[in-house]
Amino acid sequence: QVQLVESGGGLVQPGGSLRLSCAASGYMFSRTTMGWYRQTPGKQRELVADISSGGPTNYADFVKGRFTISRDNAKNTVYMQMSSLKPEDTAVYFCYARAGVSLKRDYWGQGTQVTVSS
Repeated sequence: QVQLVESGGGLVQPGGSLRLSCAASGYMFSRTTMGWYRQTPGKQRELVADISSGGPTNYADFVKGRFTISRDNAKNTVYMQMSSLKPEDTAVYFCYARAGVSLKRDYWGQGTQVTVSS
């Protein structure tokens, strides 16, 4: 049974930092591209960043230089360090596991709320 459990969201002031974590289980994590998406009310879910099984990363332009995605294959966990947060980063953030060698379809976590406000 595939499970993705996010943690680390919360309320932070503009300019602050948060680290999101996503603990994965039920599949071969090390061979799976993982990512983070975000969604605000009335908008489509958008890619924030992803990281392939081999380590290369990809970032949306709106987070380049501020967010860093990483993974620990020994812990089956993917992280996203978010710095210099802006009010427009407020969203529900979802962990994502891409279909491929070890998964027949994409999987999503339940989401974690990030609110950037003074």
